[in-house]
Order: sequence, then C-alpha cells, then structure tokens
Amino acid sequence: MGFLHSTIYTHTHFALALHNYDDDSDQFNISDYYPPASQGAIIVTTRRQHIVNGRTKTLNIKAFQNIEDSLAILKTRSKRLDVRTDPYAKLLAERLGGLPLALATAGTYLQHIPLTFKRYLQEYEKRWNIDPYRPTELQDYREHTLYTTWDISYDSLKKKDLDAAKLLKLLAYFGNQGLWYELFSEGLTERSPEWLYNMLTDDLSFRGVMRVLTDWYFLEVDSSSGLWSMHNCVHDWTLAALNKVINTQYYWFAIDCVNATTREFDTDFLGNVVFSRLTSHATRLANQQFLEAIYDPTPDQLDQLLFTSQLLQDQIQLTTAEKMYMRALAGYEKALGSDHTSTLLTVNNLGLLYSDQGKLDEAEQMYMRALAGYEKALGPDHTWTLGSVHNLGNLYRDQGKLDEAEQMYMRALAGCEKALGSDHTSTLETVNNLGNLYSDQGKLDEAEQMYMRALAGKEKALGSDHTSTLLTVNNLGNLYSDQGKLDEAEQMYMRALAGKEKALGSDHTSTLLTVNNLGNLYRDQGKLDEAEQMYMRALAGYEKALGPDHTSTLDSVNNLGLLYSDQGKLDEAEQMYMRALAGYEKALGSDHKSTLETVNSLSSLRHHYGKLNKVKRIYMRVRARIRS
Repeated sequence: MGFLHSTIYTHTHFALALHNYDDDSDQFNISDYYPPASQGAIIVTTRRQHIVNGRTKTLNIKAFQNIEDSLAILKTRSKRLDVRTDPYAKLLAERLGGLPLALATAGTYLQHIPLTFKRYLQEYEKRWNIDPYRPTELQDYREHTLYTTWDISYDSLKKKDLDAAKLLKLLAYFGNQGLWYELFSEGLTERSPEWLYNMLTDDLSFRGVMRVLTDWYFLEVDSSSGLWSMHNCVHDWTLAALNKVINTQYYWFAIDCVNATTREFDTDFLGNVVFSRLTSHATRLANQQFLEAIYDPTPDQLDQLLFTSQLLQDQIQLTTAEKMYMRALAGYEKALGSDHTSTLLTVNNLGLLYSDQGKLDEAEQMYMRALAGYEKALGPDHTWTLGSVHNLGNLYRDQGKLDEAEQMYMRALAGCEKALGSDHTSTLETVNNLGNLYSDQGKLDEAEQMYMRALAGKEKALGSDHTSTLLTVNNLGNLYSDQGKLDEAEQMYMRALAGKEKALGSDHTSTLLTVNNLGNLYRDQGKLDEAEQMYMRALAGYEKALGPDHTSTLDSVNNLGLLYSDQGKLDEAEQMYMRALAGYEKALGSDHKSTLETVNSLSSLRHHYGKLNKVKRIYMRVRARIRS
C-alpha cells in the first residue's frame, strides 16, 4: 500500500498526517502507526469513512460547488489576471468539476507554460482520448495521487465484489451525472451483457451494487433525488484505465439504454426538458474513442446512432451531434449506399446541424445533396423532398437571399397543402416561416396574416403550450415590436418565455432567443436595467450551450454593447463591440450584415468617445486658467 506520512513536532505537541489510507485489508493496521504519546493530533486522509475507528472526527472534503471558488484557484495558481473574463477559463473550471487538486494542477501548469485557457482545454480533451496502445500521458494526475488512489481501490474492489467492479467499468460508457435504475433496466435486450440480468432483476439488487460503489467513493448519491453521479476526473479514469480496449458490447448496451428511455414520451421534439436527463449519456456515446471502435455497424445499429444524434442536436450538443452524425453517415454509405433514403436523411439532418452552427455554406451543400437524392428516389412531391425544400428556404433566408427563400417556401407550401392538407403541422410550419420572410421584407401586414394562421392552426393541432406553437407566439412578439406595439409584444414574449421554460428548460437556446428578444424590447422601452438582466442571462446561456464564438452568442455580446452605449458605459461598450466584431469576422466574414453593423456601431462609439475626450480636455484647460 505504501501510504505517506509526515510528523511535525512543536515542543511537546505533534501533528501526524497519514495520507491516502484506502486499503482496508488485514495487511496494514493504521493504529500501528499511531505514536504512543497523546500530546498531539493525527490526520488521516482516506476515501473510505468506515475504515477509521469511531473515536475520530470526520470531515468530508467535496468538490467546489461555486464556480467562483474554482476560478479563484485557477487565478491564484496560474497568476493570470483575465481568469474571470475569459469564457474558456470558466469552461475549464466546469470541466474539472470543482476538484481542487485538478484545478491547482491545471493552474500551476498554465503558470509555467504560455498556453491560453482555450488551448489548455483543447489539450485536456485531446489527451483524455487515450490511444489504447499506449499509456495515458497525464502523468501530472498520477503523480498527484488521483490515479494511484483509484487504482488501489479498484484492485481491492475486484476482490470483494466483482459485479460492482464490472459495473464501474461499464459506467465509463455512460455520462457521469444522473444515473438511475430504469436507465439501465429499460435497455436490456438479447445483446446485453449476461451478468447484468441478475443485477437488474429489481431495483433493490441494483441499489445494492450502487451502494457498494458509493461506499468506495467512486460514486455519490443525491439524497433528495436518489440519483447517482461520478466526479469528472473519476469518470475520465474509468475510460483511460479500465477500458484501454473498448468493449463494443458495453457501448451498444449504453446506446440501447439511452434510446429505450425515450419510449414512454412524445419524441417529436427531442429538445423537450424531459429528455435533458439523457444528454450527458448521449454525449458520452459520441466519444471519439468509442466511435472509432465500432466496426461495420448493422443498419439497425446505424438507426440507433442516428436517433442519438437527433437527441444530441435537439438538446443543443451540436459539436457532439456532428461527430455522431458523421459516423452514422459513413456507416450508411458503406452498408446501404450514398443514395439510400436513410443516408439522405442523415445528410439532411447534417444540413440542419450546420445551419444551427452558423455554417451556412456547409448546410447548403447538405441540403442540395439531400434534395437531389430525394427527388430521384421519391419524386419531387414527396413529403421528405418537400422537407428539404423547406430547409433550403430557411437557409436562403439566413443568407439574406429573400427571393430564393420565397420560391422555396411557396413550393413547399403548395406541396404540403396538396399532400397533407392546409392544417397539417408541416404545412403550418411553412406558413410560419413565410411570416418570418415577409417580416424581413418589411411586409408586416402579410407577415401578421401568416403568423395568425399558423398560430390558430398550431393551437388546434398541438395545443397552446406546444413548443412549435410558442415559436409562432415569439414571432408575433417580434412583429408587434417592429410595428411599435410594445405592450402587445411584451405579452407575446412573456407567454412564449413561460411556455418554453416549462417545456425546454431555462437554458435551452429557444428559450434564450425569447430572453434576448425581451432584452431588445426592454431597451426599446427605456428599461435599461431590465434589458441588461435579459442580455446577461442570454449571453451566459449561449456561451454554455453553443460556445463563446457562436453567432447567437455574438449577437448577445453585440446587444450588450448597444445597451452599454445607451447607458454611457463607453469602455464596456467598446469591449463588447470588439469581441463581437472579431467573432463576426471569423464566423461570417468582413462583408456580412452583422459584421458591418458592428463596425458602424464601433465607429459611432469611438467618434462620440473622441468628442467627449476633446470636450473634457477643453474643460480641463479652461478650468486650469480660471484657477491660475
């Protein structure tokens, strides 16, 4: 075992520290190391409470819950001043899960190595994608006892409870947050590992094994929810150390568990908040190490990958969804051919994903390929073909090609009305988007007609609280705002926000869109403090969901610049404009409308700022003359 010890004597008193006492075998008895004298204190660090006798006082050391505490360690150890303003420092702190040792190690590394927080985070993620043919390179963690303590505990666990050890190895294929009995039991199929059947016979058997893992401090349980979780770094270790060779049977079992859990719900819109508990597990399944290990998936397995990709996309895990879509596409092309409808469906979904990511050129390529394939395989009037036509209309609108967008929408609308009827939800979605187009074109009366038709139809077909209905409600808010009907706009926004928070959660991008729109409304009403609250909430949510460089994030940054300018906070406004401008130029190009509008705002600000400085200098000179 070989735990470390150190003794400090101060006259007749001492302090003895015994570190990493995680071995409860009979080979070592911790009391043998106690000094015979009693004028002192003994500190034992261990991951297992019950191995210390009852005369001791225990103190549970847990990870930081407050992100500010994590950032404080990063700042202290890295000796960098930009920790709280760098969005990637926050992402790194969240990735390390509040573990002080991991935060201190990362901070110390960054003190000596001139990497940005963004670059370090990329390196961290890359290094956890362990090559199965060579050992992990994260020696810093081994040297600081993280790996050592877990290795020791796992070796002992295998001897005492082999089922628990097997389950711990399996948990590497799931997310590390929100583990519950039904997640595993619902996924049992004929291809599941045999040893799981006895364990999942009932929830008591499962809870017993999970209790063992909790006693060994591999897991934690939330007493209020009854859900188990695993620390980020422990989770990384289960993959790097326990699964150096990927077990594809474990992988497909995890896929079955995630997809089977959706059976009891309406899966038409996988962005619903009820599915958010599956997000971390679906994200784990897109780990590159796993995707590279699954050779020649069957068409049924590819369908499972595609469904999981859709779940990830609707839960706004866009980068992760892209990886899984690409793996599904490669599998379909190999197994079924490039023109098969399953292949084309994946291509179409990739177009939707690229559009969500703001990669409009890539989205157009996917839509055009899907459309050509559907027209050939299914005909020009098939509903799948019309879906691609509709998606192209959305893309052209995003690109500012309004005439082309209108042609696509009109074709999709005529086709859907003929094939599905005027009240079908697909028809109504095209009607809604025609309203968006007319609004962009300044045809506000026509836009209102489209929105009112779409809203009435959706309320009848889907209900007043359905997310598709709320989308049209939000759009009506935009229209009323453009018409100067600010009270009516606020009513629409508040209805949309309440409904989306309930259905999708407060951090979903659709919810944040309405939050941002409320910020715009409050700014127009002169309620600048309320506007700032909305913009800050939208910005924080977008940074978390989409990343600091996504165009939706940059829109919130730009809006904050406009607000700060209105408030006379010129330095803060300039910082926001500069960040938005750099992001827009990289994502959209120097000639895009958003880029040019930010350039104009920045120029106006600096012109005004220069005038103020000139007035201030004149005032100071006059004041100096008066005093003299």
